[in-house]
Amino acid sequence: MPVVEIHLIEGYPDADKRRLSHALTDAVRSVVPAQMEGITVMIHEMSPSGYMRGGQGKTPAPALPDPAGVVRAYLDAMEARDLAKAETFLGAGFTMQFPGAKPMNTLPELVEWSKPRYRFVKKTYDRFDTGMAAEGPVVYCFGTLYGEWLDGTAFEGIRFIDRFQLEGGLIVRQDVWNDMGEVRK
Repeated sequence: MPVVEIHLIEGYPDADKRRLSHALTDAVRSVVPAQMEGITVMIHEMSPSGYMRGGQGKTPAPALPDPAGVVRAYLDAMEARDLAKAETFLGAGFTMQFPGAKPMNTLPELVEWSKPRYRFVKKTYDRFDTGMAAEGPVVYCFGTLYGEWLDGTAFEGIRFIDRFQLEGGLIVRQDVWNDMGEVRK
């Protein structure tokens, strides 16, 4: 029965502490063959006056946003065609790779690339999975695409999976895989 203890300076909201506890539980489960209900996570908090590093008192840094929440907000803005809002979720050096396309670095490039393919496309999400890589948080989302071809014919049920890499709470890479090329008119 693994027990994980962590010490934090007071100041993190309960929602962030719950998110941290879930992430620590998942980290343990990725290595130790323990059932979730057998893993205990304890957060010990101390007042800022009881913590010093390098001879200086410290206060807690703000928690990073939930990576899956950032990705979902970005995708919602893209679906609404609010490119200005979508761009607020992108970090420096952002790049995206779609099937059959060269890497793109801006949302207007994506809009131009998609114009000869379909009138619009939307997503139905099955789930969002968040993990950690050496570069930072990674979010996978998958489900199906639906929309309308250029001739006005509707399509639906096309599988997709997207992988997002984040740094500092912003998306820096998006990789897209889907079966659109298999069913495209």
